Amino acid sequence: MGKNQYEVLIIGGGISGAALAYELARYTDIKNIAIVEKYEGIGTLNTKGTSNSQTIHAGDIETNYTLEKALITKRTAKMVEKYCLMHGYQNKIIFSHQKMALGVGSDEVEFLLHRYEEFSELFPYLEVWDKEKLKEIEPKVVFDENGNERIEDIVGIGARGEWTTVDFKKMAESLVENAKKEPNKTVDLFLNSEVVKIKKTRERGYAVYTKKEIFYADFVVVNAGAHSLLLAHKMGYGLDYACLPIAGSFYMTNQKILNGKVYMIQNPKLPFAALHGDPDILANGNTRFGPTALVLPKLERYKSGTYLDFWKTLRFDKDVYEAMKKLFKEKDIRNYIFKNFLFEVPFLNKKLFLKDARKIVPSLKESEFDYAPGFGGVRPQVINKKEQKLMLGEASINTGEGIIFNLTPSPGATSCLGNAERDLKYIVKYLGKNFDEEKFKEELIEAETCTLKEPIERQKKFVNKIRESIHAHDNEYYQNIEIGKPEESFWQNPFSLLKKR
Repeated sequence: MGKNQYEVLIIGGGISGAALAYELARYTDIKNIAIVEKYEGIGTLNTKGTSNSQTIHAGDIETNYTLEKALITKRTAKMVEKYCLMHGYQNKIIFSHQKMALGVGSDEVEFLLHRYEEFSELFPYLEVWDKEKLKEIEPKVVFDENGNERIEDIVGIGARGEWTTVDFKKMAESLVENAKKEPNKTVDLFLNSEVVKIKKTRERGYAVYTKKEIFYADFVVVNAGAHSLLLAHKMGYGLDYACLPIAGSFYMTNQKILNGKVYMIQNPKLPFAALHGDPDILANGNTRFGPTALVLPKLERYKSGTYLDFWKTLRFDKDVYEAMKKLFKEKDIRNYIFKNFLFEVPFLNKKLFLKDARKIVPSLKESEFDYAPGFGGVRPQVINKKEQKLMLGEASINTGEGIIFNLTPSPGATSCLGNAERDLKYIVKYLGKNFDEEKFKEELIEAETCTLKEPIERQKKFVNKIRESIHAHDNEYYQNIEIGKPEESFWQNPFSLLKKR
């Protein structure tokens, strides 16, 4: 093909764009691929380790996932794991830590025990840890600052020996490097190339304009985060969607406090991640707490010049107003947003955050952690203007005309190879190319695993013993701590409420 002419052009060099380039180069007969990236390197925004929790979200400890969603997410999470292991990236890009969902108070404990019974066949490696076991494997969640056991009932549902943590920036860089190594393929990377316009050509395909030059492609995939919607709007696509950027911030301890990942139960009324503590692989394993959530009127957290882009993607009108009004009408959401705003206020923020973080680590002191400047990214939450509501999942605008616009809020990094597979299958069909699905499945898809019935039955007996112990001591030790108050049906049958949405 001629200069700057490609079969497929990918806009955005984050983990999603890199994953698609790799899959196209390795598993299809498409020969000419380009990645056009706005900044100076691969994965400099939300893919960067300081912008996310570095977590593989498999659906096992994420309590807002339905069983159906966890089934899908587990498949894509295993793709990340298999890719890293295939290339020998253990303890370089992918790391193993213990992980758990922690329940505090009798309602949360019962919720997690119920969840274990529901999810244990999908995740047979899950274990149930009572207070005595938690003293052994994660003592900081048990003891307060005076060395006494916390009085609340607690239980952990988690795993040891699983791959849990990824440096997604390094993974994105490796995906591009490995794509370039594929024989008889051209994979060109253009850095410092901001796309300002995309135009359909008279012939087949598109012209992609940057500030420096023009590229031509038969098929274009826009993986540019919140800017994907801005570029779609410029072409007249996705006008029924608006973007509400949600920024996350973190707090970093000055030492290793937790041995692994500890996640709290998520309030189903909140479309934001629950508080969790993670060993930060870029900070010597020191514990990072977060994220907070803040509506931010810009599309990129630590970059200048995206305030105007925010207003362009918001396209404020009566439908956006109604959607926002519905959000703020919910007391839980309104209080959550206000409190998270205060988390950004110097001096006040640490004192407020300490109260929440002590639900995970009762002994945590204000002197042991600080606001982490430069940490946290922006997630492009999408407002469906027709339905006047905030969408909780990702949005992908497939025009059917050879161009796709992807917006991928969390867990976009975990789902990168799965989302790339979805786009790849459409691209090869559209271009009349071939997909080596057998090789793809052999290398990236985990074979079905048998459910280990006997160990699970033994765990269920242990679950019942925990229940009996808790019920026996309820009158003496009962103290329920709540952050937000979901509807009662959420606790009685955790996923019935979510399945209706």
